[in-house]
Order: sequence, then C-alpha cells, then structure tokens
Amino acid sequence: MACQLEKCSILVISVLILLPVLCSCNGLGLDPSITAKATFYGSIGHLVKPSGACGYGEYGRTVNNGAFCGVSKLYNNGTSCGACYQVKCKHTEYCNEEGTVVVVTDSGEEKTEFILSFSAYAKLAKPFMVAKLVAQGEVDIEYQRVPCKYAAGAHLMVKVHESSKFPNYLAIVLLDQGGLSDITAIEVWEESHKEWKSMVRIFGAVWAISDPPKGAVKFRFQVRGSAGVVWVQPLKLIPSDWKAGILIDTFIQLS
Repeated sequence: MACQLEKCSILVISVLILLPVLCSCNGLGLDPSITAKATFYGSIGHLVKPSGACGYGEYGRTVNNGAFCGVSKLYNNGTSCGACYQVKCKHTEYCNEEGTVVVVTDSGEEKTEFILSFSAYAKLAKPFMVAKLVAQGEVDIEYQRVPCKYAAGAHLMVKVHESSKFPNYLAIVLLDQGGLSDITAIEVWEESHKEWKSMVRIFGAVWAISDPPKGAVKFRFQVRGSAGVVWVQPLKLIPSDWKAGILIDTFIQLS
C-alpha cells in the first residue's frame, strides 16, 4: 500500500508540474490580435539600418528569408529581439488575408509600431497590388506574436560578438530564439567563488561581462514565458579559447 501511495504522489506531482504548461497552450497560446500601423524601410523618413538595433549584423538582413522588422513600443529595450509576429494589413482593397510573419531585428519609431523590410511589406499585398500598397506608405494592421518559422529542429544559438576582447571582455548575441518566451537575464558560473555572475544587456540581443571566468564558460538563461520564469542551462559551454565570431549551439528550443 505504501508503494501505491508513493506512485500516486509521484503522479500528482507530475500533473501539477505539467498543468501550467497544458493550461497555457490554448491553441498556440497567442494573445488576441492588436491593431497598429506599419510602414516599410525605405519609405519617407524610414531609412534602412543594415546592422539593426538588435546587434545581429548580416544575420539580421538574411534571417527569416529577409522578412524582418523594427518595432517601437514592443522593442522594450531589446527584449523582443528575435521575436516573431504575424502581421496582417487591414486595407482590404490592396491586402491579402494571410499577411506575413516577421522577426524583430531593429527598433523603430513610436508613431508606427512596425517598420517592415520591403519584401515583408510586399507580402501583405494581393497579386498585382504591391505598387498600390507601397504608394500608401503606411497602413493599418493587426498583429499577434507567433512562433518563428525556422527550420524544424532549430536551436537557440549563441554567437561571440565582434566587440569581445579575449580574455577580458566577453560579449554574446542570441540568435534563432524562435519561441513565445523571452530571455530576461543571462548568468555565467564563476568557479573560483562558486557563484553565478550576471551578464549585462548592452543593447538589443547583445549581452556582455567584463573579466569573464577563465577556462570554458558555463552559462544559463532566465526565460520568461506563459508558464512563468525558469532558468535554463545549456549542456555545451563557451570554449576556453573563445574568440569573436564563433557560434555555440545550445541545443535548446524555446517554447
């Protein structure tokens, strides 16, 4: 009987752990669509910024097949970098019903929530209506956050940023975040003091620490999602001989 009670206890605990995840799904776990305005890079007053405010560099221009965007209020000091949004134009004469999915790589201006890459803006149009949609310059839209449509099995990647200076200054940029969760803190393990040390968000998706731990660097992410806030630690370390430009596959998929 004692063994049966123990099994029951394990089952109850398992259900309680899974319950927040199961209850948060509700389809895709998406918020209702919100209305706003959108324009495109290259329109009047919106110059192209190839590097973007998220610190992605060339990756920011090629990610998601070039369907990227800058956002204003949603930028939130870079927290939204790497997030994807389904954007649909409300101009029924010129726009299709499907809209497009864009990934945040840049910050924008408050009067317009979304500044889309030209290719993403063009995807809002019905066939043969791109020119007329472009002539509008700015359109009303509705949007909601969605999972990014990266290749199946895509993981969160960490790139050692170009501003890093071995061995005294380590900066990293997060790539292919992809899910509906946000990374709100990053820490590295200081073996000599047996404690976690915080990295600082420099800008966008770029985090850094001065005097990083010697040797291979163990790190972890604080992830905020629909089920709450949790710490996630990759099994792979930043190698002891790290240098600018190297990529580390965390083998983590954010939900």
